[in-house]
Amino acid sequence: MSTTPRIILIAGASGSGKSRLALAAGCPTLRLDDYYFDADHPDMPSTNLGIPDWDDPASWDAAGALAGLQELLTTGELVAPDYSITESRRVGSHRVHLDGCHCLTVEGIFAIEFLAHCRVAGLDVEPIYLDRPAGLVYLLRLRRDFAKKRKPPLIAIRRGWALRKAQPALRRKAMDAGFTPMSMRAAIAHLG
Repeated sequence: MSTTPRIILIAGASGSGKSRLALAAGCPTLRLDDYYFDADHPDMPSTNLGIPDWDDPASWDAAGALAGLQELLTTGELVAPDYSITESRRVGSHRVHLDGCHCLTVEGIFAIEFLAHCRVAGLDVEPIYLDRPAGLVYLLRLRRDFAKKRKPPLIAIRRGWALRKAQPALRRKAMDAGFTPMSMRAAIAHLG
């Protein structure tokens, strides 16, 4: 690629609207959640509920995501994996094209951890933390998980409540890493 697009790295709690913000930005998007390992990966961590622990960074292929981002920036296109949370595995692939766009959004639950990988690789990224009230995020996450049938309802409720309680610590972690907190409205205006 002749010019590097503005790279916006979007972090936030599960269900906070990271994908919605990326869509609203109108830029191509690299979904970090598509780089989860399959459930049968030998080192895939699991929760006490007996399901893959999608909140543990060990469940995610950071090196693969970084290689994908670098390929996208170098060639302008990427065949990225499609991951199904419901099936706990990669189920296909999709193309991401820059097509001369001025921006690229990179979003996912491990965006906070991914920032360090980007910095080590010398990539200039703009880290934004989607900062929304924990109660709202809990309800949005439940609505999404129920609509997409991602998990059995009782597991979605239990996991959602645990994530709600962990949200303040996640925010602190993002601030410590250098993310800028923004509401959905402020983030949309900032990216527009």
